[in-house]
Amino acid sequence: MTARRLAVCSTLAFALASTTAVFAQAPTTPQQPKPEEKPVYEEQVVVTASKVEQQLVNAPATVSVVTADVIASTPATNYAELFRSVPGVNLSQTSARDFNITMRGATSTLATSTLALLDGRSLYLDFFGFVAWDLLPVNPNELKQIEVIRGPASAVWGANAMNGVVNFISKTPRELNGNSATFTFGSFDRTAKNGEKLDAGTMFGMNGTHARAVNDRWAYKISAGGYTADPFPRPTGAIPNGSGTQYPSFANQGTTQPKVDGRVDYDAADGQSKVVFAGGYSGTDGIIHTGIGPFDMTGVAVTYGTMRYTRNAFKFNFFTNMLNGDASGLLAIGVDGKPILFKFDTKTYDFEVGNINTFGGRHVVSYGGNVRFNMFDLSIAPRGDNRTEMGGYVQDEIFLNNYLRFSFGARVDKYGNIDDPVFSPRVAVILKPAADHAVRVSFNKAFRSPSLINNYLETRIINQLNLGAINPALNGVIYNFPVAANGNESLTEESTESFEVAYTGVIANRATVSASVYFTTNKDEIFFTQVGRYRATGPPPGWPLPAVVLEVLPPACVTATCISGGLPSEFSYRNLGTVKNKGFELGIDGAVNQALNLFANYSYQAEPDPDFALSEVNLPPQNRFNAGLSFSEGRFLGNVSLSYVDAAYWQDVLDSRFSGPTEAYTQINGAFGVKFAREKITATIKGINLTNQDIQSHVFGDILKRQVLGELRFAF
Repeated sequence: MTARRLAVCSTLAFALASTTAVFAQAPTTPQQPKPEEKPVYEEQVVVTASKVEQQLVNAPATVSVVTADVIASTPATNYAELFRSVPGVNLSQTSARDFNITMRGATSTLATSTLALLDGRSLYLDFFGFVAWDLLPVNPNELKQIEVIRGPASAVWGANAMNGVVNFISKTPRELNGNSATFTFGSFDRTAKNGEKLDAGTMFGMNGTHARAVNDRWAYKISAGGYTADPFPRPTGAIPNGSGTQYPSFANQGTTQPKVDGRVDYDAADGQSKVVFAGGYSGTDGIIHTGIGPFDMTGVAVTYGTMRYTRNAFKFNFFTNMLNGDASGLLAIGVDGKPILFKFDTKTYDFEVGNINTFGGRHVVSYGGNVRFNMFDLSIAPRGDNRTEMGGYVQDEIFLNNYLRFSFGARVDKYGNIDDPVFSPRVAVILKPAADHAVRVSFNKAFRSPSLINNYLETRIINQLNLGAINPALNGVIYNFPVAANGNESLTEESTESFEVAYTGVIANRATVSASVYFTTNKDEIFFTQVGRYRATGPPPGWPLPAVVLEVLPPACVTATCISGGLPSEFSYRNLGTVKNKGFELGIDGAVNQALNLFANYSYQAEPDPDFALSEVNLPPQNRFNAGLSFSEGRFLGNVSLSYVDAAYWQDVLDSRFSGPTEAYTQINGAFGVKFAREKITATIKGINLTNQDIQSHVFGDILKRQVLGELRFAF
């Protein structure tokens, strides 16, 4: 089994970067294997770091690659789970369908700082400011690789690439040529030590792909699939923060996720031009957790279409995303006594151009820009109905000599909801003491635009107070009071500045080794926070106790980091100041031989250092460690991985009474498969959380127990 799959290098810029040995000292080609053998190691090629294909060792940003081999052998049942073993990536799962990912920082119930793409098409949901990973329309076998940038990338990708970018790169119909079908079925434990005790849950998935190269001009692909799972167990009892607050009860949900996708490629007779048309549909339902509690999503679906034209290094891309659905609050009750209903219908149209030129044998200049039109119809944000976004970038990669190169890049964006243009620069100095080794020193600045919900949220919800917290004689008497949840049109963009020193090297033509140290400063971070409280001069309706009690109420929680208190009257979004983060990452990923790959990595994240109340921020796990192996020899294949995640603290659901920690955990996953019928049938058994720990990756999230799955894969 190869350690990496080499991407096809087709752009002019990569051709130059690969051949300018005078200036860049291109890596020597390893001894070629016999035609019938697979190479032990092939160098990684990435495109996401600069929008230019280049060898990983030369990238001006820290990039990890999840290859097709890893995707094929992993026991993961969703795309987000694939990133658990990537250094610097924090993953939280709050329901059967709801995952959130953040690079080099604490994640949350709505992680807003990571941009996700499929072949360059944005998957980021501008109206709410997050990524729904289950709306990816393609099947796993259709992916060539997944590239993960850890760190700011707005200099080329624009808004929302604040802490990282995940780019899913699919195979062409010619690469897929043939038919495949996969069936997955399994069950999982739902008896949690500190949670619900339910009968075993079930999950089932299937997908199929048909691809054909009709002739040397036309090729096409059609794929479809679906996945369904029962709900996971909910935690019960007291939230572990010392306040005595109990986990609220609500009807938890599983998920159902249908999808269909199609693509047609046309290669022109001149051998220089190509047109790709693609379109698809993906749907989901289940629980999404937000700052005002869980919502049950039903009928949520995105329909998309793309057109990509390339001629040599020039490109013109267009895509549209049309998202609609509704969600009902499970804890968020309106003042009318009914669950809050969130209906949404959004349409996005994006036009992008780009090009690459070379100058003087030393410069590779890439440049381009895009214009995006968004139209919104949101029931809980009725005053926001459209947004125009535009931006342009330019980047120059300078090859000075065999040992030194520079990368200078910048992008300017103008968003309709931000007063001034936003400037995002990137500077990287790459020292190459040898062809396969690089030391990089870089500075990046990136930003996130306020979402439509951030600006225009407008609703009122009913909160509850157990009067026993004030007078023990009233224990069990519940008082309901209204709380406003409003947007803020005065928000500015939140931004980050990052300094990084990193090393990437290929050792003995067998392994990629990486190390990085980073220091980031996040400014004007947007938080959903309490901005008002009821006072004696303005008590809530029907307050049953003397109004003066409102002035002496104790804080809503008693942890050392919690300073909010009183009876909240309003929550809103605010730019709260500066948060400093720092950490380092170490990793190795390589091939022992053609059959066996090994990897290991370690990430350290220091506690965030805000210049405002620490009670407003989530505290990420400080230590993360991953290790594993994969093998493929003859008829047999397998995968074993271990992930250790340190304790964390969460403060982003409802009010401070519901804040609390999660314990450190170790998750062990494994898979073993056998090939039959001349490798046209593969039967695999997979296990997630084999030791059956109670894993809770967010204090308000579901509990993950052991999952055991069987998979049948057919190729014909």
